[in-house]
Amino acid sequence: MCGRYVSTRSPQDLARLFGVTDRPAEALAPSWNVAPTDDVYAVLERAPRGGGDFPRRQLRPLRWGLVPSWAKDRKIGARMINARVETVSEKPAYRRAFARRRCLLPADGFYEWAPRTEGRGSGGERRRPYLVHPVDGQVMAFAGLYEYWRDPAVENDDDPAAWLMTCTIITTEATDEAGRLHPRMPLALAPDRYDAWLDPLREDPDALRALLTRPADGDLAARPVTTDVNDPRNNGPYLLDEAGS
Repeated sequence: MCGRYVSTRSPQDLARLFGVTDRPAEALAPSWNVAPTDDVYAVLERAPRGGGDFPRRQLRPLRWGLVPSWAKDRKIGARMINARVETVSEKPAYRRAFARRRCLLPADGFYEWAPRTEGRGSGGERRRPYLVHPVDGQVMAFAGLYEYWRDPAVENDDDPAAWLMTCTIITTEATDEAGRLHPRMPLALAPDRYDAWLDPLREDPDALRALLTRPADGDLAARPVTTDVNDPRNNGPYLLDEAGS
């Protein structure tokens, strides 16, 4: 699974890396400890208002934790931060978004926890956080889905508060260093698959599933980091520093 990640790139950098046309008016602050229900950057494509021949690629802030359009309460999103690649095109909560509302979620890396025995014969065990990141330091692009949710408490459709945009990260079987920490990991797409994945005119589920192949081995590394990561209130570059065993 993916329950925390790192996202520190500026909107200018992300626009350049992903060929974004439209950027948000206000930038999100960099985060070294992104947690569920936080606002995160997503790259997506939508048809321009008023019509147009081609979708425009946008960088949008979305809330992490997908709220299905039919949900009665937005709180359900806190439990829907990940969608399994094996079932994402079939589950009622995700299948409409899979067909029409796909996105990329840029990240510098993600955190995973592994058991750590504290002292021989002590019988105690704590979980040690690790940062999993690309060996080459390049940005990761998690395959994701986004959805719109209409807040019934807001009367006017034109009120910006009436609509909530949320997202989820697609996960796959873990490989590389992540595989020794947890059986699941976020599914990162290669750059040559960005265009096909984001294209809202592509709706064939078999062709879309074919884009979601497990990444090749040898691209990720992991290092232990401070247990301060455990508390989402802690943030800052120091969270990425390697910690002793």
